[in-house]
Amino acid sequence: MQMWRDFGVKIDCRTDEGFCGRCCLDTEMPLTEEDVETIERLGYRREEFSVVVNGIRRLRNVNGRCYFLDESNRCRIYDHRPIGCRIYPVVFDPETGRAIVDKLCPKWREVREEDVRKVEGILKELVRRIYSIETWL
Repeated sequence: MQMWRDFGVKIDCRTDEGFCGRCCLDTEMPLTEEDVETIERLGYRREEFSVVVNGIRRLRNVNGRCYFLDESNRCRIYDHRPIGCRIYPVVFDPETGRAIVDKLCPKWREVREEDVRKVEGILKELVRRIYSIETWL
């Protein structure tokens, strides 16, 4: 998955007030082992930035905010952020087994359909790796 590090959905998260950060509030972002190892190479311990919920390692929230979200709603590890963060607001819809745009993102209308289709394969592979699920795909 290293080749996916440079890939993502391009979206401008700036608002009139600064940076949005809504996707980083009460995050449930699951992590691959590669995500965890990448962040650990930055000097963080997995126990400080992540939690395991129902067998899935996820980013930790501190006071309702992602562990890495700073006071100005910017990601402290942006260049090394997890794959799921890179492709957000594209998410997996388990009902259809397809990639969709998360309408909780204020900029969801700016995501092009071609970008959704482009990251769909990556998203399905992430679901397989993180959840060990084949039946949806």
